[in-house]
Amino acid sequence: MSSSKSKSSSQYGTSQLFNFARDSYLERTSRPIYSLVYLIPFIVIYEIGTVLVNTDELRQSLRVVSFVWLKELLEWAGFGSNFAFVAAPLAVVVILLALQITSRTKWSINLKDLMPMMGECAMLAIPLIVLSLLLNRPAAPNAAQVWQCQAKTTIAKAPMVTKYQAVGVGQMPATPKAPAKSTSPLLANIITGIGAGIYEELIFRLIFITLLMLLLFDVVGMDHSTALLVSVFISAGLFSAHHHIIFIDGRFATTAAFSWTAFIFRTLAGVYFAGLFAVRGFGITAGTHAFYDIIAAVLNSMLFSWQNP
Repeated sequence: MSSSKSKSSSQYGTSQLFNFARDSYLERTSRPIYSLVYLIPFIVIYEIGTVLVNTDELRQSLRVVSFVWLKELLEWAGFGSNFAFVAAPLAVVVILLALQITSRTKWSINLKDLMPMMGECAMLAIPLIVLSLLLNRPAAPNAAQVWQCQAKTTIAKAPMVTKYQAVGVGQMPATPKAPAKSTSPLLANIITGIGAGIYEELIFRLIFITLLMLLLFDVVGMDHSTALLVSVFISAGLFSAHHHIIFIDGRFATTAAFSWTAFIFRTLAGVYFAGLFAVRGFGITAGTHAFYDIIAAVLNSMLFSWQNP
């Protein structure tokens, strides 16, 4: 058993499905160092954008729940609140650097690969957009208006929080101060979508799947394929559930009203992202999630803006 497991571990990483041909585009862009270089611009855009699109007060700015979880974990570990705010994106950098070191893969980067990576992420996001629309297609011609409302709910933003409370999908925070009038809803949705792509994938794919694989594969003794399959579905279910119920500031809170259609879609999306993570690595997965949110935000603005005059 131990020799078999050792052989299996040498063939692929804990959460990796299989290896690609050495030095091919697919192999290079699956490396953690590529994920880091590719995602740094997204991290910078999210951090700067979060401040710029919320011009009232920084402490009232909307934050993706997964970002807040990471920040609170760092505070619990002993970091000051101000440093923890900065340490969340730094944690992404440190984790990816650690994975690059342990992977023992090349550190060299071909900058010409970055644009194809963006194109790949955009194309990989399209099936999710199509799926969200198919799940909400009208059952009858006179159901078109209902379909548009449901589609807007399913093509949804990540759950967000202010400093003190959860904010549901499509809701504004119930705080005394409203966001500045100059804030663009489309821009705000794009910024939070980028943050969701990075930090939700960090927690639900990179961290959760890796920990589940360590438990199921290394401790429990499941074979690699079974452990990976179980890890994928558990992480997908938790990913979907956190869009409805979250644990924040030491208590549970609800975000979006529960909908089976939305829950099923997000569970399938979680399986899709997990499978993508197992095949293409963290960078492509986070980028695909971010591009999905960006495309969804644009579609919501273009196709459904009439609902919010």
